[in-house]
Amino acid sequence: MVSASQVVRIMVTGSTGMVGAHTAAALQRAGHELRLLVRDPSRIPRALAPLGVSTPQYVIGSVTDAEAVAEAFRGCDAAVHAAALLSFDRARDAEMQRTNVEGSRLVLETGVRLGLDPIVYVSSLAALFPAEGSLLTAEESVKSPKDLYARSKAAGERVARALQARRAPVVITYPGGVFGPDDPTVNDGVRLIVKFLTSGAFPVTSGGISFIDVRDIAAVHAAVMKPGLGPRRYVLGGHFLPYADLVDCFVRVTGRRVVKLPVPGGLMRGLGWLGDRLRGLGLDVGALTYESMLMATRGVPCDDSPARRELGIAFRTADDTLRDVLQWMYREGTLGADDLGVLARDTGSDLRAESFRSGSRP
Repeated sequence: MVSASQVVRIMVTGSTGMVGAHTAAALQRAGHELRLLVRDPSRIPRALAPLGVSTPQYVIGSVTDAEAVAEAFRGCDAAVHAAALLSFDRARDAEMQRTNVEGSRLVLETGVRLGLDPIVYVSSLAALFPAEGSLLTAEESVKSPKDLYARSKAAGERVARALQARRAPVVITYPGGVFGPDDPTVNDGVRLIVKFLTSGAFPVTSGGISFIDVRDIAAVHAAVMKPGLGPRRYVLGGHFLPYADLVDCFVRVTGRRVVKLPVPGGLMRGLGWLGDRLRGLGLDVGALTYESMLMATRGVPCDDSPARRELGIAFRTADDTLRDVLQWMYREGTLGADDLGVLARDTGSDLRAESFRSGSRP
């Protein structure tokens, strides 16, 4: 907890998303005041109330709205820019570029012009993939991906790095595969993995997944809130789990049996290639792209040591994170007791949200 003399007002974008919501909660717990920039204030209670965040100040507007951004920054000392649009729909490409590139440019450059310190930019490992070695670090060059989302994040990354080159106090973080409870968006990646695991069969291919708890990402964002330290970068990959190890983690937590289905990496990438072609014909194939399958089958561990060493962050174990995710999904009504196995005994049915007993879903 900071002292009264150290309390700062922090402007946060993306606070109704998973990373932004947990970051806002971590900042408020650390004693900071919040000012949110939100497009839809009706989403604030669902995102922040479960995390114990008291109603913060907010400004209504988009990250691409110069007047709203300027109003949100007024009187603030620091900022976290976590807002981003994720879509695999080609029809939303222009919107994604405006939000993730031009929106980031507006937020970051406005913060620098107004003298905020630090200004945290939440980037993505997708902007740095593929790695140039066997360990992905924050010193990787920015790549030129073809995926719509990854391309937009790479372009936003170049904006942030250009400001860092001018010694602006921009701090860039690169989250890996983000997991955790109390996700207001219930992201598709977590849903897909949990669906496979609870089905009793999981495809196991080459490569692995970077697995980090959203609460640990939020702790990093709170820990970097110290002015005068200049530009910094932190890769936050967490634990790198080969897919067989992810299955073993689920088995340890739930006691359930899961069949590992070997799938060649080449086949996964071929399916991604096919997904790109089908998307080009206007078909919805979700996140099935060649580059996503390339990242899934040829990913490498990340170098988190700077965050651990400089910020004193100890990441939760993958078992603890998965346990909390499954218990949260059970309480929310998206998983049943059979899905949790022995874990259901520790997650009393009386904890399930009343609104979900009637059969509704998030």
